[in-house]
Amino acid sequence: MPESPEQSLSARDREILRGIIGVYLLSGEPVSSRRMAKDEQVGLSAASLRNIMADLEELGYLLQPHTSAGRVPTARGYHLFIDSLMTTEGPGPEEREVIDQRLSETDDPESLASATSGLLSELSQQVGIVVTTDFARVVLKSVEFVPLSGQKILCVAVAAGGFVDHKVVETEHVLTREELIRVSNYLTEHFGGLSLQEMRDRLVVMLHDARSEVNELLSQAADLAQKGLNSFGGNGLVIEGTESLLSHPELADLDRVRTLFDTFADKARVVEILSQCVRGDGVRVYIGQESDLTSPLDFSLITRTYGAEGQAAGSIGVFGPSRMPYSRLVPLVEYLGDRLSTALCSTLST
Repeated sequence: MPESPEQSLSARDREILRGIIGVYLLSGEPVSSRRMAKDEQVGLSAASLRNIMADLEELGYLLQPHTSAGRVPTARGYHLFIDSLMTTEGPGPEEREVIDQRLSETDDPESLASATSGLLSELSQQVGIVVTTDFARVVLKSVEFVPLSGQKILCVAVAAGGFVDHKVVETEHVLTREELIRVSNYLTEHFGGLSLQEMRDRLVVMLHDARSEVNELLSQAADLAQKGLNSFGGNGLVIEGTESLLSHPELADLDRVRTLFDTFADKARVVEILSQCVRGDGVRVYIGQESDLTSPLDFSLITRTYGAEGQAAGSIGVFGPSRMPYSRLVPLVEYLGDRLSTALCSTLST
């Protein structure tokens, strides 16, 4: 079996590649062999380094933008760096304290999503993104109807993964608090554990089968479920920090700025792309042409899922120029995903 490109790299090659990417992440300028030769720890001449860098380019880890320029990392180079060359720097005590404090200040999943997006942007100086799962497809935990005034009722639905949705509906008749509690308990008892779509479908069947024999409680439950739950569904998207990217040299010209804002203009498209990106557990990194979200600007996306009670509630991510501090941001996304999942569990248990 032929060697993979990674297997063909010697320890010295890997160390040189790690050094080149480290320098590029700090400077943003193509890295030359002369620049690397100045590092006493490298211990190689510029001529030797040129040969190694040429080999790394041939293997697809580096790219030379111009004939006379130094080299920059490719997506393959970044992935090798992220997977096995970089030393991660998890959030320090002060950052962890900020995260835990901010997430403890809210008591509902929607506010947690907003707080997390803000934290991602603030601590990374990139764009922070939080996506909540399609509510119509996640498993329902409970339904509650709360009387407001007159014939207006607040419908609150909680998914097993932690996402909460709500809306105000108006009924034909005034219903007492006791009647609404009975309906809430009925729907939770008979439909908890089903997806919202399955709940809607089963109610339709039950009403059709029962016909004239529909009892009052089922009739009220079906009516309120139809009014209160039919419009639920669709993913939510919280984006923070697009303006923070304007100071990055990668967005020095106006065309790239327009592309950035155009990228997030169609939120439904962003949700669709992110939903396709996140598969399974753990942090995933998409660079440049690897996703439709990162390719227009040749940016990167660091993302992972979050959830509670065994159900995925959505995904979080950091989006920005490919020249980002992966050693700090990969563990940051991992930590925030864990803390958001824990906060959701706490919210659902109260």
